[in-house]
Amino acid sequence: MTDWSEKYEMVVGLEVHVQLKTRSKAFCGCSADFGAPPNVNTCPVCLALPGALPAINAEAVRLAVRAAIALECTINLTSVFARKNYFYPDLPKGYQISQFDQPLAVKGTLHARIPGETATRAIAITRLHMEEDAGKSVHDRYPRMTAIDLNRAGVPLVEIVSEPDMRSAAEAGAYLRTLKQILEYADVSDVSMEEGSLRVDANVSARLHGVTELGTKTEVKNVNSFSAVERSLQSEFDRQCAMLDRGETVRQETMLWDAAHGTVRPARSKEESHDYRYFPDPDLPPLILDPDYVKRLRHSLPELPQQLRERFVTHFSLGDAELDAVTAEPRLAEYFEGVARAHGDAKHAAKWVMGELAAALNETGVKIGNFPVRAPQLAELLDMIRDGKLSHTAAKAVFATMRVSGKSAPVVAAEMSVTQVGDDSQIEQWIAEVFVELPDETARFRAGEKKLTGVLVGAVMKKSKGRADPKKVNALLGKYSS
Repeated sequence: MTDWSEKYEMVVGLEVHVQLKTRSKAFCGCSADFGAPPNVNTCPVCLALPGALPAINAEAVRLAVRAAIALECTINLTSVFARKNYFYPDLPKGYQISQFDQPLAVKGTLHARIPGETATRAIAITRLHMEEDAGKSVHDRYPRMTAIDLNRAGVPLVEIVSEPDMRSAAEAGAYLRTLKQILEYADVSDVSMEEGSLRVDANVSARLHGVTELGTKTEVKNVNSFSAVERSLQSEFDRQCAMLDRGETVRQETMLWDAAHGTVRPARSKEESHDYRYFPDPDLPPLILDPDYVKRLRHSLPELPQQLRERFVTHFSLGDAELDAVTAEPRLAEYFEGVARAHGDAKHAAKWVMGELAAALNETGVKIGNFPVRAPQLAELLDMIRDGKLSHTAAKAVFATMRVSGKSAPVVAAEMSVTQVGDDSQIEQWIAEVFVELPDETARFRAGEKKLTGVLVGAVMKKSKGRADPKKVNALLGKYSS
């Protein structure tokens, strides 16, 4: 495949729809929970029955403002809900309640960590506005039929629109991962692509290097993971570059990503804002925010990922890889900090969180909040390693049992009889028994053949069933070598 990056530059802007973590919908009292049987979470408002009137969900407003603050946006104290008109089977009203020329927030900034770069990259956010979700069209459940599920219709969203500041698929992926993390730390959304609470529309165009004018963009839809976003952007960029190289014109249209074939295909011509015939919703008054309310939300915002990274560098001296791992999501960061502070060795804590703990979470699929080994228990296990009471091998076995039983490290170690022995007299006894069992090796070792040290240490560890302190074994064996 041709590498077009030397001749053409990719330009990417992203539109991200994020479902807010409310119990009810944006303009009615129906449940916003995911996974209910089709069409049970509906009422006259979200079904658009005659005479039904919407009323704004105050919690949705709170979460939307919170998201805007976390993304360094300017909050508009007055914003207006508008009707975005289009006709589709899963849109009962024939329009979507959204915001247009007077959105909730504008001019934000996201500092993304780009792979291979040490400094973060500032990517501008054009706007953040509130809107309701449409329903869901199900195309693959019934033969020759599309089913409609309106449970999602009216669920509260924010749409976060970036400037076209990204210049590669990797940058777009970094932006999305950083955005997801910030929203998760701000506790405004579950940000689950699998459940549809985070959805991405990617706008991409190609232009010759050195040209400042933007090329014709297309919008890629139907992407269900960050890696799919990156792959679809690269595929569409390659398609556009090939067209430009042949002297063809790129049309502004919506493209669908086909993950099975790794290609994009056109779906329809891209709509412009005038196609939607926006106008202010006559049933909803302007949303007017009290400046003190916004100030209180700003002060109540928790520590965000970049602030947390900076604090962990100062307090724990962690490197980038360690920071990426332990701050991946807020509850994991809280867990790590609990272990690090209780144990006193942050590097050792990070090693276990990145290693044994991460492996256990991946294996079981359990979230860190429900993991049976709590932070103080893991710290107690690490204390036993540091104090010479458990070998690293034994500690891993103890941890595996703790995951199942929920018992503390000292109790499990005692039940498994793996507590490390540091008593000189006991280790001397094991050494004496090994000398009797391995007379040839012992004789050569006593004669000065140092390479046999490992053989004898291994034999002592086997005899002790891993309980002997290997440092003590080495030290005591040294007395017998000439």
